[in-house]
Amino acid sequence: MNLIPAYRAPEEKLNKYLSNNESIQKESLLLKGYVVEIDGVIEGSFQLEEMEDGVYWLKKLYITQAEAARLPFLLDAILTLARKKNAKKLFVHSHQPFLDLLLEALQFHPQNEHAVVDRYRASEGNWWSYSVS
Repeated sequence: MNLIPAYRAPEEKLNKYLSNNESIQKESLLLKGYVVEIDGVIEGSFQLEEMEDGVYWLKKLYITQAEAARLPFLLDAILTLARKKNAKKLFVHSHQPFLDLLLEALQFHPQNEHAVVDRYRASEGNWWSYSVS
């Protein structure tokens, strides 16, 4: 599994991935996103946006259904990437019970109050955080 800045991904592979996943916005993916390459094929994507110094938000995480079993490994790889960026804290907003269970298993902590959470409060889903360093 390779995490590649989307703007560095081979255009042909990226276009094929996007044509199969039309809900993903190419422009924002190219600006702030990464693609997940598995066995030479782009099978997922996400954005890692810096909210404030050392605080990141993992956004728009997607992996194809065929590779969904790799989600725990993908999250671990994203945490490694966050460490390389000297992240102190990583936030995730989950909309799915399965992801909530996975985040809890990976030692993420539920969040109700924090400047980032308060600023981006949503009516649905749960906020989680992970202390990276």
